[in-house]
Amino acid sequence: MPVASGAIPADDPTRTLVHARPDDRNLQHVAIAGGTYTILVTGEQTAGRYCLIEMRVPPGGGPPPHGHDFEEMFTLLDGAVEVTFRGQRTTVRAGETINIPANAPHFFRNSFDQPARLLCMCTPAGQDEYFLRVGDTVDDPTAPPPALTDEEKAERQNRAAALAADYRTELLIP
Repeated sequence: MPVASGAIPADDPTRTLVHARPDDRNLQHVAIAGGTYTILVTGEQTAGRYCLIEMRVPPGGGPPPHGHDFEEMFTLLDGAVEVTFRGQRTTVRAGETINIPANAPHFFRNSFDQPARLLCMCTPAGQDEYFLRVGDTVDDPTAPPPALTDEEKAERQNRAAALAADYRTELLIP
């Protein structure tokens, strides 16, 4: 793709370097979709351009079918997951990267007997905020998700569905 002619915009000195460290006590961790997600880089830190989330997904974990009007890219750091994209299933293993185009129906599931660890970049940002609003905060990335009653699980699902449109997401569950 050709570069547009003309000068690039001036540096914005109000923006700062973001250095995400996995042991940073200020990172937010949220239990959601059967796993624990750590917000490494927030949309606020990137002026809304993207967010970066580390996902720890245990066997059996993963989100329900959904779609959204933003790009989502996953890099598998450890383990493997099965990704269903427009009805076609593929296995993604450690070291591999996939990109989900905006608006495409998809989901992933850890169908294996080992935990998976992924980096998820969403552009533009917003998914970081959605996860924090619908999940349960936990102390660290290895903390187990809270034990929820059936009523609490239903409340989380209802909250996710109610907020989905605010975050440009559509849950594709019956």
